[in-house]
Amino acid sequence: MRSSDVVDDLGLIDATAHVILETAGTMSLIPSSPRPRLSYHHQAYLFIKEALSATQDMLSRKAASQHDDESAHISGNELLEGIRVLASKQFGMLAPVVFASWGVHDTADFGRIVFELVELGELRRTENDHLRDFEGVYSFTDAFQHDYLIDTSRAFCS
Repeated sequence: MRSSDVVDDLGLIDATAHVILETAGTMSLIPSSPRPRLSYHHQAYLFIKEALSATQDMLSRKAASQHDDESAHISGNELLEGIRVLASKQFGMLAPVVFASWGVHDTADFGRIVFELVELGELRRTENDHLRDFEGVYSFTDAFQHDYLIDTSRAFCS
């Protein structure tokens, strides 16, 4: 197996991949070329991609069929709302704790993740997309604790 054959969920080379080198009857492990250094836990990147897809579904936008197709474009505010909805469903009031474990402490961190994914070629952006679109949109405390509603409608059905 070549080190380039070991790929993680983001399509990036796994940093723990090794190449087995056989020399004079002995084998040793040689570290492969390192993957690009990510600023946040890899789960944060996967969550952003899942939130992007969920947001496109929520807004009834299909994934872009061609490189220059902007009909599926999601703005920073739209993505952050999709993140809020998805995180509420998946993590409930623990969303801020989960995000903190990934190194994500505010909405600007989600913007940084998006722009890292753009740099890695995993996402595209338009000339109207800016990191500042993600800054200070909502606080995690307000979005996932103060404003969090627990649906009890099914709990009291007879």
